[in-house]
Amino acid sequence: MRYFVAVAEELHFGRAAQRLTIAQPPLSRAIQQLERRLGVVLLHRTTRAITLTEAGSVLLREARLALDAVEAAERRTRRAAPDQPGMVLATKAGASRELLSRLLDAYAASPSAVDVEVVLCGPGESEALLRNGSADVALLQRPHDTTAGLDTEDLRTENQVLVLPEGHALADRPHVSMAEVDALPLPLPRWPRRDGTYPDGPGPKVRDLIQLTQLITLGRACALVPESLRAQLDGDHAIVAVADAPAVTTVIAWPAHSRSKAVAELVRTALEL
Repeated sequence: MRYFVAVAEELHFGRAAQRLTIAQPPLSRAIQQLERRLGVVLLHRTTRAITLTEAGSVLLREARLALDAVEAAERRTRRAAPDQPGMVLATKAGASRELLSRLLDAYAASPSAVDVEVVLCGPGESEALLRNGSADVALLQRPHDTTAGLDTEDLRTENQVLVLPEGHALADRPHVSMAEVDALPLPLPRWPRRDGTYPDGPGPKVRDLIQLTQLITLGRACALVPESLRAQLDGDHAIVAVADAPAVTTVIAWPAHSRSKAVAELVRTALEL
């Protein structure tokens, strides 16, 4: 599958062989053997180009998922070794800060606690680290993160607020509506997708809370954020409730097949809090 993915992504046997650090003839034979084994043609080959067949497109998609699962299993297996006890927790930088601090303190007090490495991520990265095996557990936020295929427990649901530059015309309002937010001349920021690309739109590209708050201070953007972020914003910002904004739910998430006692203990501690 690794050989096929390399060829399918490069669409060139020579480049794929170089990427895999093998000779081209055994690579070509391996792909032919794979086609015979599956009973399908995976690649259309001409003297000028290589293209994927429909079956090849399906295998490329499935092979990437399978290889990701193998790599995730390898990472989790190494961390489960008796001489390397520990757990990796991923969370978005700046999010759920107070909740995370309380959780780590409470878990550390457990007699069976192991070392917890906290990885602070950009938007969408926590979920990716959890799915690829780089993290054992994560704090995610719905609807911004996708939790399909993961086991989760809800920890907190909160409203969103609108963050504006200090002195903005709406700063003295007790609340606004989403229609008013959409009509603002200040654009909402664009956060990166899970693949690192940004959606189209007029708003500035941001990757973290520091960038966002500075842009708001400069009058270049406004933002909808969970209400718990109020404590991290200074006097350079105005904060207004948004009556009909979708709520944000913080969840603790872990792989559905996990049998880690450390993860189970951390989840139990989170639910008790």
